[in-house]
Order: sequence, then structure tokens, then C-alpha cells
Amino acid sequence: MPAGPETDGPPPADAPPAPPPPETVPTADGRSSGRFLARAALVTAVLSVAGSVLGLARDQALARLFGAGGETDAFLVAWTVPEFAATLLIEDGLAFALVPMFSLALARRARGVAGDPVRALVASTLPRLALAFTAVGALVAVAAPALVRALAPGLPDHALAVDCTRLTATCVVSFGLAGYCSAALRAHRRFLAPAAIYVAYNTGIIAVMFVLGGRWGVRSAAAGVAVGGVLMVAAQLPSLLRRLRRREVGERTTVPDEAARPLALALFTTVLLFALCRQSQVLIERFLASGLPSGAISHLNYAQKVAQIPMTLSLMLCTVTFPVVARALADGDTVRARDRVERDVALAACLVLLGAATVVACAPQIVHLLFQRGAFTAADTAATAGVMRVYALGLLGQTVVGALARSYFSAGRASWYPFGAMAVGVLATAVVGASAVGPWGVRGIAAANAAGITVTAALLLAGMGPRSVPVRVRRVLGDLGRPVLAAAVATGAGALAAGRVADAGAAVSRTALSLTVGAATVGGAFVVLCLVLGVRGLRPASRTVRPVRLPHPVTQRHPHGRSRSRFPLRGFRDVRDLHEHRDLHEHSEHSTDR
Repeated sequence: MPAGPETDGPPPADAPPAPPPPETVPTADGRSSGRFLARAALVTAVLSVAGSVLGLARDQALARLFGAGGETDAFLVAWTVPEFAATLLIEDGLAFALVPMFSLALARRARGVAGDPVRALVASTLPRLALAFTAVGALVAVAAPALVRALAPGLPDHALAVDCTRLTATCVVSFGLAGYCSAALRAHRRFLAPAAIYVAYNTGIIAVMFVLGGRWGVRSAAAGVAVGGVLMVAAQLPSLLRRLRRREVGERTTVPDEAARPLALALFTTVLLFALCRQSQVLIERFLASGLPSGAISHLNYAQKVAQIPMTLSLMLCTVTFPVVARALADGDTVRARDRVERDVALAACLVLLGAATVVACAPQIVHLLFQRGAFTAADTAATAGVMRVYALGLLGQTVVGALARSYFSAGRASWYPFGAMAVGVLATAVVGASAVGPWGVRGIAAANAAGITVTAALLLAGMGPRSVPVRVRRVLGDLGRPVLAAAVATGAGALAAGRVADAGAAVSRTALSLTVGAATVGGAFVVLCLVLGVRGLRPASRTVRPVRLPHPVTQRHPHGRSRSRFPLRGFRDVRDLHEHRDLHEHSEHSTDR
């Protein structure tokens, strides 16, 4: 039976090493592991949706308990720390560096390199990274007053923001360890535990808010961040330890030579600078919003949290296939890596545009149902919905940046181009935001975010080729243009349908019906238009022509002059024979496709 996304249970200690079944051999196009990728994507989707739902429940609890005023603004300034830590250490930064490194170590292990390259990689990187996480977390706690003044100089309750920042500084350590575990497990193609971390995280925050909210106020939310970070590590540690305890008979652990360390350091540097630059958009937004009336930061935060859900869901496939692309490049198969990236971008674009169209068409109804209760008023709903509609215009750029950035680092090499592209986008955000915040307030800040990330997406796509996976840019642009047109038409149809229902009243039941009708209209119109326009992400995939099976033994002459016979899978003697058979099979498929 094929292995699932989280299949454990080591073989008997005295059993000889056996080649992995074809279903579990990692490939970049998903043909030989299509069912595995589908199950992994399903597991990731279900748990990511659960984490997003709990994230909404967390924001609902925050809005209900503390509203959208100065106290919440103080916490959201401190929330910058976990936002940065999540991007740098879990989602973009550390994962971009570690997944290719673990994939290369796994490829070396499969080639029969002496010792265990995977455990050697852990021994050479984890202690140093843990020490760095601890040092940075302590520095954030000590420098909290200066950090709050720099982030939000116009914030009224400075002392409260400092207290919350010191509590959230603990997440630098916990998020760093959680991100390390996630990268290692995904490279091993174990997706259940990494996908569950935000379920654990948000559960911890919600529980602490309700237990301590009455005594600690909004500080309880910051304490919940500390507890949730510990739960993220605890959710993954058992699975990772099982992976690292597996040893082959006679295996010995070695440490990578010194020549590999400068490359790893350069890789970490470029990846972290890119992620840090990307997340600095949040700093610009909060800096500009701190000078606006009280509640502006909160409106921007709630709008982003909801609008980012389509982006998060659209990038789930890229999260699952990133180790596959990295392994393909480690094996030198750029064609399959290219095809995988192009398909991922097309499908992710369809998903995020469908979500963005729904957000723009039904923003007031969404915010009303999610947040309008307790201290969150109707005026807060109107302000948040307006910001959310503008912010949704940049969701396609956010998704394209997330998908293509993985490609630049999937080979495990340092690349400065993504950092340069992101720096240009951040500069555009700052310039547009400074110009737009005066006349348009918080909506101008959201427009600046959308403009900056779209500029970055265009630059990353233009730079694909020798710097990254060599995708076909014109084909990708075609895959993006058609669903954009479909989304624009679907948005208008959905807004019209939702508005007609909402005009009859403002009751919660009427709002829910309006949202249902609007979302259904958007979804139906979008799917129909995509099918009519021939959008690649939604049309059925054509079946690959199977290669003609040659009689065996088949003799192939290698460049070094020796010949090797090919045998059916059942007759393979070791892992090396299996990989050679797979290489010949892939070559035949590529020839047939061409």
C-alpha cells in the first residue's frame, strides 16, 4: 500500500535495506507520486483551513474582548514580532534555505554516501541556529522600548505595547525551532505535523486570552503567543525524532566538510534578507497608520487577516511541491522542475483570484459576520471592509511572489535577485503609501501594499531563467491573464447579487444569505468563464502518453563507456538500480512528450 503523508513505523532492525516503492520516489512532475501529492495536499489543506478558522476565531475573540481601539493597537504593534518570526522562520525564510539543504542530504543518502548526511546536517546546523534564535529573542525583549518607538511613534499607550512586545519576543525561539522541524519533515515528505502547527498555535492563544483576559487585559493575547509557540514545537518534535532515529546497519554519522559551510551561510543570508525585506511592508503600513485616528492599525490588521486567507490556501500546493522541486533540481532534472512550477503558479493563481473576487464582492458581509459584535461596531465594519477590498487587489501578486520565490532557492544556492526585487517593491510601497495616506487614509496604505507586491511579482517573473527554474515567462503570463479577466467579471456579478439581497435588511440572517448568494455567484461565474477561456489551472489535465515498453534487458551505453542492463522493478538489486531505471523511464517520457 502506498505510503501516506504521515506513515511511520520503521522496518525490522535485521531487515536488509529495500528500495522505496515507485509511489514514494520523489519526482518533480508528480506522475510517479501523484496520489501521494494529492493526499499530502489534502492533509495540508484540511489542517491549514482548520488553522485559518482558528485564526479567525482568535481575531474574533480579540475584537470581542478588546474592540478596535488603542489597547488593541498596542497589542498589534507587538504582534509585529510574531508576524516577522513566522515569515522569517516558518513560512518563507528558513524553509527556503533548509528544504533544499535537506533534499540534497536525502539525495546523497539515496546515492549511498557513507554515514547519514541528514543527521550530519542536523548536527552541524541545529545547535548554531538555536543559539542564534535565543540571542535574537533576548535582544528583542531588551530593546522593546526602542522597537515600539520605531514601529509606531504616534502610539498613545507606549508602555502597554512594550509589555506585549517582551512577551511575544519568546516566539523568536519557539518559531525558529518550529520552522526547523517543519522544513526537515517536509523534505522527508511528512506533512501532517507541519500542517498542524497553526492549529496548535491559535488554540494556545485563544485559551490564554479567555483564561487571563479578565486580569491581564490585552497582555493575555501576547502571553498566548508565547504558549502557542511552544505548542508548535511540541506538535512536530515526535515525528522528527522518529525520522532521525532511523539508521541503517553499519551507518556512521559524519559532519559536512568546511567547504560546504560558506555556501550554507550565503544561502541563509540571502533567504533571510529576502524574507525580512518582504515582511518590512508591515512595518511601513503600521508606521504610516500610527499617525491616523485610533483604530486604523486594527482595521488594517483585521482586513489583512481575512483577505490573506485565499492567498494562504492558494500556496498550500506550492508548500507541498517545494520539496519535490528541490529534489528534482538536486537530481539535475530542470525540465520536470519547470513543469511543476508552471503548473503550481497556474493553479495557485486560479485559487487566489477566486478568493479575491469573493472578498471584493462580499467584504461588508464577511466582516459583519466575523467581527461585528461586542466592542466591534458597525463603523468598524465599514472601515475594515473598505480596506479589505483594496488590499485584495494585491493578492495575486502575493501568491506569485510566494510561488516564484521558492523556485529561486529550490536549488539550495544563494541568490541575491529575489532580495533586490523585493527591495524595489518595498520602496514602491513606501513611496505610494506616503503619497496616498494623506488623501485616502488607511485605504491608501492598503493600495500601496498592493502596488508594491505587484511590482515585486513582475520583477521575479522577469528574472526567471538562469537565476532560477527556467520557466517559460510568456506561458506563465498567459496562465495569469485569463483568470484575471474571469475574476473581474465574477466580482461584478457577485457584488450585484449580494447587494440586492443585502438591501432588504441588516439582520444577521439577511447578511448570511447575502454572503451565500454573492459567494455562489462569484464561484459559478468564475468557473464558467475559466472553462470558456481555457484557463490552464481549471481545465482537466491531459493524460501523459506512456512510453513504449522496450524488451529487456535493455542496454544503454553510458558516457564513461560501460553498459548496464535494465531489469523490471521486481529484479532490482539495490537502490542504485531503482534510480537508474527511473532515469531511463523519465527520459523516455520526455522524448514522448516532445
